[in-house]
Parts: sequence; structure tokens; C-alpha cells
Amino acid sequence: MLKVNIIGTGIMGTAVAQVVQRDPRVKLTAVCNHNPETLAKTVEAFDVKGYEDYVTMLDTEKPDIAFIATPDWAHFDAVMACLDRGIHVYVEKPLTTDAAEAEAITKRVEETGLKLQVSYNHRWLAPYNLTHQKVRSGEIGQPLIGYARKNNPITVPTNMLASWAKDSSPMWFQSSHDIDLMLWWFDDEPIDVTCTGVKKVLKEKYGWDTWDALQGQVRFKNGGVATFDAAWIYPESHPSMPDSFMSIIGEHGHLQVDRKDENVEMSSEAGFNWPRSLLNYQVFDRWTGAFPTCVESFIDVILEDREPYVTARDGWAVTAVLTALHEAAETGERIKVQGPCSL
Repeated sequence: MLKVNIIGTGIMGTAVAQVVQRDPRVKLTAVCNHNPETLAKTVEAFDVKGYEDYVTMLDTEKPDIAFIATPDWAHFDAVMACLDRGIHVYVEKPLTTDAAEAEAITKRVEETGLKLQVSYNHRWLAPYNLTHQKVRSGEIGQPLIGYARKNNPITVPTNMLASWAKDSSPMWFQSSHDIDLMLWWFDDEPIDVTCTGVKKVLKEKYGWDTWDALQGQVRFKNGGVATFDAAWIYPESHPSMPDSFMSIIGEHGHLQVDRKDENVEMSSEAGFNWPRSLLNYQVFDRWTGAFPTCVESFIDVILEDREPYVTARDGWAVTAVLTALHEAAETGERIKVQGPCSL
């Protein structure tokens, strides 16, 4: 039985714990959170040891796998601490928010032979996986144009991520999934990017120097182009979290996925909404959906000694594109992507 530790017990860390505690192949032995109150709640909920320092936890518990669910910009040190101790790593998306850090992680993974999977769990959503299969089979010809929109209500940065959204952006938090999917579908090298954005609502209302919305475009080596929209200032009344749409147009056809309503709509005296169920939903005593399947797939990776379906290089490529997009938004210039394919 594999020993599991979790670093970060917010929304995603708790979701990991809910999955692994029901998997007979692993045992959750400890969790870490720097906030004593949050840590105490997690320890009680899952009946495990708790640590406020992950280095102490790793050295004491010596797990086989560490699941890292810290904020976007706080992955690097925790990932490297695990790899340096011979621990396999599952890390929340994005791999890091710095292309040089992503490169260093990738090289360390390849030097050690350890397994690392980035939680780009949308690859496990059937419509996106089907799109990949249709594109790869050649049914729409060479991909030429891609478009992705992932927008959220303002409650996401100001409530759900209130403690750290000011240090992130809608593209880091939302578009990383879309960029991973588009790179996977196109199977082509991203060459350069342009990007523009707006800083107004969050800056004026909350004093945060972060983007309300960004729109970027990525050019590929074989001539394809993909556009990415990300905003997190929809009104609180908007029923979708997120408003998500993707399309890809090829030489001979197209595919599109619109999953904002997730197939269920609900109205009540409180209002109208589309309840979320596709990514992570409890059915009786187990959690189902793309997120649990992604977590379980990484356990398969360790037991079967094979490559993850989302590798460190995949994570590095997405981070390289996102780093370039943010630089382009700040400078107004076209920026070259410095990723694994460009070296």
C-alpha cells in the first residue's frame, strides 16, 4: 500500500483527500497546512496527522506520493522538496507560474526517474478526450484555428480564492486548463504570443493590481492559431462557474465543446443556476468525475511504472505559454515562447 501525504488542504487538497481515503491501494497518513485552524479541521475530518511545515512532514512520514495543492505561485519549493527526497509528485495546475522553475522541475524529474503528474484533469472529461481522439485520427484535417473562453463570476477571486487571487490572474487560474487542452489537440509547437488585458474592477474595488480579463493569441509552428479569453468579473448573479467554451477548426471540419451548463439546470426562489457535477461530484459514498479519475490515474502510474498522461514537460509547456502571454500583456509586444520545444 502506497503512503500519501497532502501539502495544502484548501479546496483542491480536500478534494484529493476525499478521493484517496476511499482508494484501497493507498493510505493517507498526513496533511500539511500553514494555517492552524484549517489544519485542525482537516486532521479531524480525515483522522490523519497534521503538520504546519511540509519539510518536517516529508522527513517524518516518508511518503511514496505527495499531492501538492498550494496556491498557483507556491508550487516550486514544495515540488522540489519532494523530488529531492525521492517522492513521486501530483501537483495542482499550473505546474508553476515561472517558466524557469517549470524547466528546473522537468529536468529534476527526468534526472531522478520519479513520476510527476500535473492536474490538468480536463483531459479526463469525455468531451475533451473525444475531441483529442477525433483530431488525432485526422477526421477534421490539420488544426488551423482554436478558440477557448473560460470566464467566472467575481465571487471566484473575491471569495473562493480571496486569500491569494491578487497574486494570480484569470489566465493562470482558468486558461491553464484550456491551453493544456489546445496544445494537446494541436500537437504542435507554440512559437509566439500576443496578449491584451484590462485592470479596472478588482483594482478600483479591492485595490488589487491584477487583471480583470485577458485575451491572448498563440501562433503555432505549422501555421495554426489559438485564441484564449479569460475573465473573472462576471456579476455574482451569473449562473455558471465557469462559462466555458472551446472550439477547434481544421482543414476539413470542426469540433466544439460548450460545458457551461453541465447538462443540468435548476431554478428556485434563490435564483437560477447550473449545478456543477462533471469534474467532481459525490455519488453515494464515492467521488466521481474527471478530477477523481485524474487522481486515480496517477496512482495507476506509480503501481504500473509508466508515464503519466500529463507529464512534467506538458506542464512546462503550458507555463511557458502563460508566462509569455502575461509578458505580452504587460509590454504590448509579441513574445516568443521559451518552452521545451524551443530549446
